Amino acid sequence: MKTWIAFSSILLKDMRTYYLKPPNISWGLIFPLAWTGMFFIRSGDGFGSITNLLPGVVAVSILFGTTSMLAVTVTFEKKNRSFERLLLAPISFELLMLAKTSGAILFGVVNAFIPVLIAAFFVDLSGLAWLTFAGTIVLIAISSAFLGLFIAVAVSEIFEAQTFSNFFRFPMLFLCGLFFPISDLPQFLQPVSYALPLTYGADLLHGAVHGGNVMTPWAAFALLGAFCIALFAGSLWNVNRKWIL
Repeated sequence: MKTWIAFSSILLKDMRTYYLKPPNISWGLIFPLAWTGMFFIRSGDGFGSITNLLPGVVAVSILFGTTSMLAVTVTFEKKNRSFERLLLAPISFELLMLAKTSGAILFGVVNAFIPVLIAAFFVDLSGLAWLTFAGTIVLIAISSAFLGLFIAVAVSEIFEAQTFSNFFRFPMLFLCGLFFPISDLPQFLQPVSYALPLTYGADLLHGAVHGGNVMTPWAAFALLGAFCIALFAGSLWNVNRKWIL
């Protein structure tokens, strides 16, 4: 019982201190709205383009939302030495880090559904495979949060974490099949695409919205889940190496 009280206390503290602040709430709303409007207007195809662009806009909203928030929360607490106090909580180290990332995961999931709500006003989404779509959003949020955690631990300043995050985020946008097929990429870049977790999330989102999966959904789910586990294990190793040992 003490473990789950500590877990929920850490999560609620982060929500109050970081995620539920007015600037973050407004940023969480404006960012997906801006991406959605930009892509829908730029396409020039009217409402018919919304379903084609929806997977990419959803994935971008999750990726930037989770990694940006963790760059602030984790780096700030390490810099102010408040992270050390959390190590005294009656909770295992693994659950402690899950509690620190849960707020970012929730933030990313909420961000993801803002473009969906906008799209629902213009097109019929009744044919969307909602179970696959929702499960993919959660897994992308988890993998993005653990990627953000890994990056945040590797630096000492918030601006360094944001800059380092862009080194991973922007190439992902063009290499993961979000807005054009991986088969259209140069041959030497295609293996890089399949080494990125967002590739499998993008394939699942495209399949849930309008069909045409490149790989079977179960394989994509398994690989995306494996990336989540690997990124979390790498983050724990990084925290132990840089902050504890």
